[in-house]
Amino acid sequence: MLAVVKQTEEGYVARFERRLKHSVEEVWSYLVDNDKLKQWFSELNVADLREGGVIRFDMGDGSFVEMDILALVPLSILEYTWGEDKVCFELIPESDGCRLFLIETMGTLTNHTPKDLAGWDVCLDVIAALLEGRTFEGRREKWEERYRDYSRLIESLRESHGHSPKERR
Repeated sequence: MLAVVKQTEEGYVARFERRLKHSVEEVWSYLVDNDKLKQWFSELNVADLREGGVIRFDMGDGSFVEMDILALVPLSILEYTWGEDKVCFELIPESDGCRLFLIETMGTLTNHTPKDLAGWDVCLDVIAALLEGRTFEGRREKWEERYRDYSRLIESLRESHGHSPKERR
């Protein structure tokens, strides 16, 4: 299921949701435990897990981008900068597991937006597979499919809302 993307006064918000039959503790570990984190997003590393702390993004060339942790409520909320945007993971316990939300707040839509959205979508599918003890086959193919879906979604948003001065192509 694709993320819901909406225009706001500040820009745009993409909201992903997954219902998982696993405890908040199990899911949280995939967001903050570096050994588990690297299984679904190998470039990320939690360097300092606290509000005001840092998550590092390995650029693959020996350099790192530091992303500030903006909010941290253990077993509930992890929010950090993502370039000029923000990414927030929220966990809500349920009787048979939990709901995982990923909310990306974006100031502008760019040509890279569908790539990021497709990437997050696939990452959430990989987390679900890992929790279930499965390997996730065809990650690249799934990303390409989602990229096409999000490209259409973003284009329809641009067409329905017109091009605001905050948007870049």
